[in-house]
Amino acid sequence: MTLVTGYPGPDVDLDRIVAAALARCETLAECSECQGAITRTFLSTAMEACHVRVREWMESAGMTVSVDRAGNLRGYYAAHDGGPSCESVPRLIIGSHLDSVPDGGRYDGILGVMIGIAMVEALERRRLGFGVEVIGFSDEEGVRYGLPFIGSRSVSGTLLAPHLARRDAEGVAMFAALDHYAALHPDVIDPRLHPATRGYLEFHIEQGPVLEHAGLGLGVVETIVGQSRAQVTFRGRSAHAGTTPMFLRHDALAAAAEWIVAIEAAASSMPGLVATTGQISCEPGAANVISGLVRCSLDVRHGSEEIRQSAVREFLAMARAIAERREIEVEHRIEYEQPAVQLDSALIGLADRAISGAGISPRHMTSGAGHDAMIIAAKVPAAMIFLRNSGGISHHPDEAVAGEDVGSALRAGMNFLGVFQSYLDQSMESEPDSCAT
Repeated sequence: MTLVTGYPGPDVDLDRIVAAALARCETLAECSECQGAITRTFLSTAMEACHVRVREWMESAGMTVSVDRAGNLRGYYAAHDGGPSCESVPRLIIGSHLDSVPDGGRYDGILGVMIGIAMVEALERRRLGFGVEVIGFSDEEGVRYGLPFIGSRSVSGTLLAPHLARRDAEGVAMFAALDHYAALHPDVIDPRLHPATRGYLEFHIEQGPVLEHAGLGLGVVETIVGQSRAQVTFRGRSAHAGTTPMFLRHDALAAAAEWIVAIEAAASSMPGLVATTGQISCEPGAANVISGLVRCSLDVRHGSEEIRQSAVREFLAMARAIAERREIEVEHRIEYEQPAVQLDSALIGLADRAISGAGISPRHMTSGAGHDAMIIAAKVPAAMIFLRNSGGISHHPDEAVAGEDVGSALRAGMNFLGVFQSYLDQSMESEPDSCAT
């Protein structure tokens, strides 16, 4: 492997570092709450076991490691002229998440953190003109509290009181879980961004088939689509399945089923829109009883705010029309709204140059999945690099990535370090060097 920049030195064995990064993904797959499956949620014992291993790798690479009050694992590789406490030395964050969906894959989130560690390892203790902070976010998937991006929200300062009041399936409020975590980790640091942070870079598997179809190993994300999540509840009337004629029924499940199929048809006619009902609960849930109450989730995504919000209004109007015709009630609750995010044009340009230097023609992409980058981008310039993954399969045990593509990502990452220094030189105003040694 060769690089267009001076990072790393010519004797660094990048193939060995890539192999180690992939092996680490396999090792972390063992940190799970479930035997035989990968499930790792916010502040769980499995996450604690994951932290033990990742901390060891970070420290071995020369980083100072800490956890913050939101459970994010943070490794800092100091610049040549300042340690982690220096407020004037700029830094670049390389991050992704360490949690998983239930029965998830080995690479979603994890690979991005391992590439960040690999980049620091490839420097072989060589110092840069800026610090590098590698963050393993504690929660991106939102499994435990039904709220995604807990880790990156805390870093960006957007984890708010209503979020902290949420309760998990066991009734534990988020603020209580965080207090307990802090009590167990008395050295926790403040989660907020360091004031000298100048950029954020996230590597992530694509979780889709676009790069594979194009025959490309890497892509550059321009836009991360917005998301709306809601819960829709249909209230009918339970009755005996054998004695109630079809024309006298007020079946909540039948209404929900009609609505779900109607959403699928409507979303299919809107280019770029996706709509999903991934959760459904039914009461009383007996085979011989007509359903009286059904709760459905609704997930709607699009790169355009106007189109996404219009679609949500249309889908909710469809639910009301179906309920009225069937003489039942319907109500909804919007649980989450995340606007679409345009990533930073300057850092996108740096990613283009970095990928080109790795011998790949950069392709600009829209991410249909949400990522921590969309939260951090509100505070500092952010960029994302996608890696091709086989079949676009993700959130599944069959998730896979090629070593060749991880190697290309590492080369691009090292190139990014070089062009990021030039970016800082051109864009930053002169600051007092109060931490010089």
